[in-house]
Amino acid sequence: MNNAPKADINEKELKQKLTPEQYRILREKGTEAPFSSPLLDIHNKDVMFKCAACGSQLFSAETKFNSGTGWPSFDQALPGAVEFHDDNAHGMHRTEVTCAKCGSHLGHVFDDGPKETTGKRFCINGACLLAEKK
Repeated sequence: MNNAPKADINEKELKQKLTPEQYRILREKGTEAPFSSPLLDIHNKDVMFKCAACGSQLFSAETKFNSGTGWPSFDQALPGAVEFHDDNAHGMHRTEVTCAKCGSHLGHVFDDGPKETTGKRFCINGACLLAEKK
C-alpha cells in the first residue's frame, strides 16, 4: 500500500476533463464493454500507462499481455502505484484495483495470469488509462 497522500480531486473539474464513460468507470466503479478499448492493440514496449484521472504512472507496457478477456491485462503494476480492496459486489468476491494516488477504480486483479511471471492478471478498463511514450 502506498502511504503517499491522496490527490485532491475536484469532482466537478474531473467530470469536465473525462468523457462520461471514463468518469462512470473511474469514479463510479463501472466497467467498459469487453474488446472495446483501443489500448488492446498497443504492443509497443516503450509505453507507460497512466491514470486518466490524475496522470499517475500505473503500468509499464513491458508487463502487458494478451489475456483474451477483452480488457487490457498486465501481470504487475508499478511498485506503490495501485491499492487493493475487497469487492463483494454482484454476488461474487473479487479484488478491486484502484489508483494509489487518487483512489479511482481501475479494474480487478485475478490469480490466473502468466505462471512464468507473477501469476497475476490485472484486468484493467482501458478507459481508465492513458498510454504515453516513455
